[in-house]
Amino acid sequence: MKSPYSTLPDSAFWQRSVAGLQPGQVDPVDRPPAFQVSPSDKVVTAGSCFAQHIARYLRDAGFQVLVTEPAHPIASPEIAEAYNYGIFSARYGNLYTARQLVQLFHRAYGNFHPHEDVWEQEGRYVDPFRPRIQPDGFASRREYDADQQKHFAAVRRAFEELELFVFTLGLTEAWRSKADGAVFPVCPGVAGGTFDPERHEFHNFTTEEVSLDLLAFVDALRNVNQSAKVLLTVSPVPLVATAAPRHVLVSTVYSKSVLRVATEAVCGARADVVYFPSYEIITGNFSRGAYFAPDCRSVTEDGVSHVMRTFFRHFVRGSKQPAAASQIAAPPDRHLAEAESIFSVLCEEEMLDKRERRRAGRRAERRRRRSEEASTAE
Repeated sequence: MKSPYSTLPDSAFWQRSVAGLQPGQVDPVDRPPAFQVSPSDKVVTAGSCFAQHIARYLRDAGFQVLVTEPAHPIASPEIAEAYNYGIFSARYGNLYTARQLVQLFHRAYGNFHPHEDVWEQEGRYVDPFRPRIQPDGFASRREYDADQQKHFAAVRRAFEELELFVFTLGLTEAWRSKADGAVFPVCPGVAGGTFDPERHEFHNFTTEEVSLDLLAFVDALRNVNQSAKVLLTVSPVPLVATAAPRHVLVSTVYSKSVLRVATEAVCGARADVVYFPSYEIITGNFSRGAYFAPDCRSVTEDGVSHVMRTFFRHFVRGSKQPAAASQIAAPPDRHLAEAESIFSVLCEEEMLDKRERRRAGRRAERRRRRSEEASTAE
């Protein structure tokens, strides 16, 4: 008598679909997706830092990545990037959590007005929800308000015109306002503002909260764009730091597990919402860690290329397999080029680590000086 496993496809068996293949051949998409897209479809991307890699690759492959908040025509590419133009479809910066996404939607449509809506520092004005989009902040409150209204109009246009929305979830840990629950992309005081324990609090979102936030967003999006398709992914990038009382490695596994379970629940509850396994491709042990840079966080170009080849194979209508990024433009020093690509990703989360490293460096320098002074005194 045959067992229930006898008729299962190769993808159900580890040896046949993972261990027995070369790393670049592993493909965890085991069935036709609910939808496919064409390069001419309007695509909007958002999410964590890893989402920037996806947007870049889609643009390079000729996809129509919708940009509703472009830089001024005379701005150089370097200036445009410094001011966060073209990183995503609009200048909303990194959206690490599902709560940020749904709150952005409601703010853009005038349904949510955060109590803490601006940070004033030394006569400059910083957007608490986009702290890095304007180097040195805005010169006046009037300039800040005008830019915000322009931004919200661009966000509304993006949501209403998109045909495919790609959202990469990155974190469950967040800092929020005690007054109204407004979620910041990074802890106040790291990239602007001042942390105040009376006004700000840490929150680690649960699976149920993430699921409900994603469902609320999908339903809100469908109210303004009935034909919108949604592709959900989970960022493979580990946490740079954790505010939870446990090791950062344990917190990373917790966060990614919550996000993965939440996306599965949402995909089962809404039509034309699909999960794409970029997380599994990058973190899978079949690559022996080759898809991570030496810092064990940044994703290499080979990893991104594997993810996007898999995406094109299954989700792009009539697609021919795109060449790996290294084949498209093989630089004389591949590792240098990969490093430049990694470091070009704009990520508020990284500022937390850099800030703490600077503090640690200053503490070490003070200890060294005290030691030298003590030796001299002796």
